[in-house]
Parts: sequence; structure tokens; C-alpha cells
Amino acid sequence: MFPSKREAAEWAAAQAAAIKTVQAGGTPDIPVAALLEKYMQEVTPRKRGRVKEALQLQRLMRDELAQVRLPQLKPAYLSAWRDRRLSEVSAASVLRDWSLLSHVFSVAVREWEYLPGNPLKPVRKPKAPPSRDRRISEAEISRLLLGLGYSREGTAKTVRARVAIALLFAIETGMRAGEILSLKWEAVRGNVAHLPVTKNGYPRNVPLSAEAVRLFGQLPKSGAGSAFNLTSDQLKGYFSQARERAQIDNLHFHDTRHEAITRLARKLDVLDLARMVGTRDLKILMVYYNATPSEIAARLG
Repeated sequence: MFPSKREAAEWAAAQAAAIKTVQAGGTPDIPVAALLEKYMQEVTPRKRGRVKEALQLQRLMRDELAQVRLPQLKPAYLSAWRDRRLSEVSAASVLRDWSLLSHVFSVAVREWEYLPGNPLKPVRKPKAPPSRDRRISEAEISRLLLGLGYSREGTAKTVRARVAIALLFAIETGMRAGEILSLKWEAVRGNVAHLPVTKNGYPRNVPLSAEAVRLFGQLPKSGAGSAFNLTSDQLKGYFSQARERAQIDNLHFHDTRHEAITRLARKLDVLDLARMVGTRDLKILMVYYNATPSEIAARLG
């Protein structure tokens, strides 16, 4: 956790001093970096995305905001941090850091009593970018499958073919890439796939259409482990290669979720759809539902 015993001892001593200050009713005279480190040691390990979050926290520690001491921490310092980040990365990236930093401060207020209030609250948030509404056309799907060497007949014997099946399976089920890649053979029983761990932390049973069952049946039996037998790098790399060969612009694998939810909305009511794709906030469905006006008009008759 720490590069050396000395640094571990220094951190422990600083935390003990901070606790004494809190017990006396004051704000500990420690830098924001110490707050971030405490969060990384005590809170981050309990999260599924702990590795990625630790890297995010380490990046925050390299910013000059990390050297500001808690008793002097004012909204102006946080406004300056926001503007620095906006000059380097997109608003979406800043908002991800904002969300994490805000939670660090909230934990420091509620659980550690290091701060009287969340100093980010009065600071103006960057404007969120428009929601992505990219869908995948049938023509694009055909070109991608051609580039991946997919055939409807027989078993998928190559990595490229399994990437093609993952693409089609995602469109058919609305499952995320990580959920597909972690899917175990024993997790699929008949027309239901059981996901013991998902992005939102809850298990989920995903109903499978006849087409999804057919696609799953094309995977070569490889014993224990992931049924798709793909790494995230393989999925990303081969998908990117196929996209470039097909001369398709501005398409991400995650756009399959937009396509899937839009298609599934024609067949399922909103509650069944939310349960199938694993969202507990119905507003999220509106982010992914991207039916065109002409598609809606066609259903009106």
C-alpha cells in the first residue's frame, strides 16, 4: 500500500493527529492529499472498480489542489482546479473526477468529521456534454461482421469470430462488454443468463432471445472460465480493426447498448426493459433509447 515503512508510519501518525484535532472540534491541519490517501486506503478497496479509482485518486494527488490544507480549503481553490482540468480534458472527464472528489469530501464530512461541509457544493459544475445517441445500422453491422470473418454456420473458431458473436450478443441482450466477457458457461441455463456481479453491484438474470441462445451456442466449448474466452484488449482491438476496415466513423462497442435498448423497447414494457438491462433509474433508459422519429411514426400506423 505504501512505498516504504517510513511513509506508512508517517501516514499513521498524521491520521492519529487528525483524529485528535477532530475530537477537539477542529478541522485537521492536513493537505487535501492526505484526505485522498485516507479515502484510497479505507474506502476504495471496497469497490469493484478499485484499481481504476486508485489511479484516478493518484492523478488528483498530483494536482496543486492536493497541497491545499483543509483549514484553508475554499471554493476558489476548487474553481481553479475545475478550470485547470477543463483546459486539459473534456467536461465528461472533469465530471468523473468531480463525482469522485465530491464523494471523498462527503465521506470526510459524514464519517470522519474532518470538514464542516462539502466544499464543492457552492462551486459551479461544468456543463455535461449531450448524451450520446449513436446507433448501429444493419449495413454497418454487416460490414463489421464481414471484417471479423463471422459465419452463421458452425462454431466460432477464431478470436475475430468470437468478437463478432460478442457484438451480436450485445445487440440482442443489452449486456455490457464486461458482463459479456465475464459470462461463465454454467451461468447460462436455457434461455436465461445469470450475472452474479454487474456494474451497479447487483446480480441480474438476463432473459435470452432465441437468437441470443443460437449465438451463445456458436461459442467453442473450452471448459471452465469465460464462455467467450476474450480479454477486453482483444475485444477492443479487433472491434477497432473491423471498424476501420469497414470505414465506419464514430462508433464504440458500447453503442451496442443504445441499439439494444432501442430495439428491446419495441418488445418489452418499461419495467421489464429496466430489469433486463440492469438499471434501477428509469431516466437512464431515456439516455439509451434513441428511436428515430420515422421509426416512431411507423408504429403509429
